[in-house]
Amino acid sequence: MTEPLKEVRDGYIISLNLGTPPQIIQVYLDTGSDLTWVPCGNLSFDCIDCNDYKNNKLLTASISFSPSHSSSSLRDSCSSPFCTDIHSSDNSFDTCTIAGCSLTTLLRSTCYRPCPPFAYTYGEGVVAGTLTRDTLRVHATTNSISRDIPRFCFGCVGSTYREPIGIAGFGKGPLSLPSQLGFLHKGFSHCFLPFKYANNPNISSPLVVGDLAISSKEYMQFTPMLKSPIMYPNYYYIGLEAVTVGNVSTAPQVTLREFDSFGNGGMIIDSGTTYTHLPEPFYSQLLSILESVINYPRATEVEERSGFDLCYRIPCKSNNILGDEDELPLISFHFLNNVSITLPQGNCFYAMGAPSNYSVAKCLLFQSMDDDDDRYYGPAGVFGSFQQQNVEVVYDLDKERIGFQVADCANFPAL
Repeated sequence: MTEPLKEVRDGYIISLNLGTPPQIIQVYLDTGSDLTWVPCGNLSFDCIDCNDYKNNKLLTASISFSPSHSSSSLRDSCSSPFCTDIHSSDNSFDTCTIAGCSLTTLLRSTCYRPCPPFAYTYGEGVVAGTLTRDTLRVHATTNSISRDIPRFCFGCVGSTYREPIGIAGFGKGPLSLPSQLGFLHKGFSHCFLPFKYANNPNISSPLVVGDLAISSKEYMQFTPMLKSPIMYPNYYYIGLEAVTVGNVSTAPQVTLREFDSFGNGGMIIDSGTTYTHLPEPFYSQLLSILESVINYPRATEVEERSGFDLCYRIPCKSNNILGDEDELPLISFHFLNNVSITLPQGNCFYAMGAPSNYSVAKCLLFQSMDDDDDRYYGPAGVFGSFQQQNVEVVYDLDKERIGFQVADCANFPAL
């Protein structure tokens, strides 16, 4: 399976062909989620607190899925394992009891009432809807060849909070798109274009799912996937050992490469999170190192307006309105198994706002992990999509490892 990804302001978009006849729905690619969901109902879909997205033409033009216009659409059953999974229950009787099944039909496994509505939460949002099954059409290596996947299970969502567009879940759970397509024990790969291509309709980021994604990749550096013993088992965890700024290296706390007894720790790689997040005090240590090696003046007004912690005024060359990138330090991430990747500079520093005739404001695209009560739960850090730009990333699920290779994704070999 190969699909093109389009860049938008804060993520990467994949088109799903759902229903009979197919309806094309644009959704985010999210390796940090399992559930694939789409907006349902052109008139009834309601997104609460989504004003931030009104100016994004691609998002506001997104089409909702209409089950009534598909001859193959049906609600998932309360006895389905997907229904049990979305309701976080280990007892298949629970969801059918909620659906109103009698004890007699439960014991005889003869109740086929629809799966009850669900609520699915994200870091800053929540969606509510019903589990639906319908035909999903996917493309083979060449777009002229397609395959229909009947009874694909997804969320038909009628209302959301801060989630204006659907999601293609590429996590490790049974509801994820790779899992339902039978690729959970194989893998997938992507090569994200820089966001400067977001308005270019003629170029897209490659996404490959299946054997082709992981074959002939031994030239890459692979770091092992870590397994959280208790919490969030469907995330893709990797272990961060150090970060180098120029020639200065600093080692993070142990929580970024292993778990505690409660399952907290590790670093997840997540296409659904825009920027890389690091925990304190390691994040502040990294900022101190950068401040010590960068001699340009701080752009404090840009910091206040953008919310980034380090922004600098970089002089513009006559032929480079984006500033003199050679003067900014390179940043390298060092993962377990001696895997090191020096990030392209645009993945770490990005021009914010319109440049003047003499300088441009460039900001560090890392952020601190949220830590409201001085305690820590869940993953210790996130390797976000911005830092994955112009990097080929391979998820080898069979060998439980993730590969990295800096690449020119705009000129990635055609598959």
